[in-house]
Amino acid sequence: MRIQTRETIGGDLERFVVVPESLDDLWHLQFVLEPGDIVRGETTRRIRRNEEISRETSGQREYMRVVIENETSEFHKFSNRLRVSGVIKECPYEEQIETHHTLNVEIFDTVSIQKKWKPDQIQRIEEAVAARDSPDILIATIEEGAVFVQTINQYGISDRANLTGSTGKGEGSERTDIFEELLEVLSHIEVDVIVFAGPGFTKEDALDYIKSRDKILSQKITLAETRSVGESGVQEVLSGGTAKEIIVKTRIGRETQVMEEIKTQIKISGLVAYGSKEVRVASGYGAIKNLVIVDGELQEEREGRGLWEGDIDEMIEEVKNKGGEITILSKEYGPGIELKGLGGIAALLRFRVN
Repeated sequence: MRIQTRETIGGDLERFVVVPESLDDLWHLQFVLEPGDIVRGETTRRIRRNEEISRETSGQREYMRVVIENETSEFHKFSNRLRVSGVIKECPYEEQIETHHTLNVEIFDTVSIQKKWKPDQIQRIEEAVAARDSPDILIATIEEGAVFVQTINQYGISDRANLTGSTGKGEGSERTDIFEELLEVLSHIEVDVIVFAGPGFTKEDALDYIKSRDKILSQKITLAETRSVGESGVQEVLSGGTAKEIIVKTRIGRETQVMEEIKTQIKISGLVAYGSKEVRVASGYGAIKNLVIVDGELQEEREGRGLWEGDIDEMIEEVKNKGGEITILSKEYGPGIELKGLGGIAALLRFRVN
């Protein structure tokens, strides 16, 4: 994410002009936007002029700059866009004012958001800016007869390829075929770090094959031992082990570490609270070191569709004022899904609260 400008409009209102530079950035913006926010951007809209109305034509689609009052926002990762829908407040055609429109925000589009910003929303934008310097990571989990290739995004894991075939010992063509397919996949995905993980020694054999064909690519590869492959194997890599110091630099790596700490503290009846009631009590005592919330649950609370007691934004402000951290987990991936099962909200504590 790139911030072009940030300015105070008056009172509590601020305007951020940002440029999303990845799908991750579009995903972040989905959870920044709320109903009532003022969004400016460029779009196309079908306009019928007077002569076209008389001919009953559908009109022509024209480019224009619009200002809409947001009602809903939704990230469509498969169409590479964020859809922001609401009522037009400003545009070049007066007859279009107060009609509904959907602004499709894509990568490298400039978009302006004017609102009363909440602390976690500003933190989210700042994290997206900082993520420009984070490594892009690919994890290939490898076992006898199968290779699963996945990339790590800030919002979750993306499947890039599932390869099957013989990886048995020897120099048979079937064995080299699957490694050749893996090399082909890796050469078309631009990342900074590649992790080969899995049980046994097949991953080492795959690395040896890559080294013999592409020494530059092989320098990006590190090895990690896991008991399983596929998403379970990726989860093992994210949870620690050989590649921990690399993975923890990613958003999902940090989320995984936080959730592992929550589970550990629950297991030993330690410094943790979970569920909205327990967390609210802990917040009142100033005991929260790290408030952890699932983004989807937080969005529902702010839209009045949630079940938590009290005002979540007041509690976030209280935690921040008392020196606590705020961690937002993605609803799309394992740690967020696990926390949702605990009520969607938890807190790591400075001291026990009865």
